[in-house]
Amino acid sequence: MRIGVSSQNFRTITAHAGRSRRFLVYETAPDGTVSELERLDLPPGMAMHDVEGDAPHPLDQLDVILTSEAGAGFVAKMQARGVRVLLTQESDPLHAVHLAATGRLPEAQAACRPEGKGHEHAHEHEHEHEHKCCCGH
Repeated sequence: MRIGVSSQNFRTITAHAGRSRRFLVYETAPDGTVSELERLDLPPGMAMHDVEGDAPHPLDQLDVILTSEAGAGFVAKMQARGVRVLLTQESDPLHAVHLAATGRLPEAQAACRPEGKGHEHAHEHEHEHEHKCCCGH
């Protein structure tokens, strides 16, 4: 299984996977060993947030993306490309890859935002919106 980890500094797991251009890529073997295959350093304009349509993309080679935070649009876009998005609070990429390989990390939901996160739209305001979705947030 190929697992990409969003890592703007190539040392720790970072957030905003849709805007990230840097990913550590690991491969897990059936015996549980993990190997770092490569470090993706995508050029400007190639973050998934900037990509429109379904043209081939370097992240398409992955089975899973690990990140500490991902928006619903990124999750949906990656699901459409056949890539699962998993969330973790771990900062160590190798440890998180081991957790993912053994099924111990939650899958991100396209319809949900991480607990405590707001929403994005064009106007500023001070009121709160009620948010209900499949995972009970």
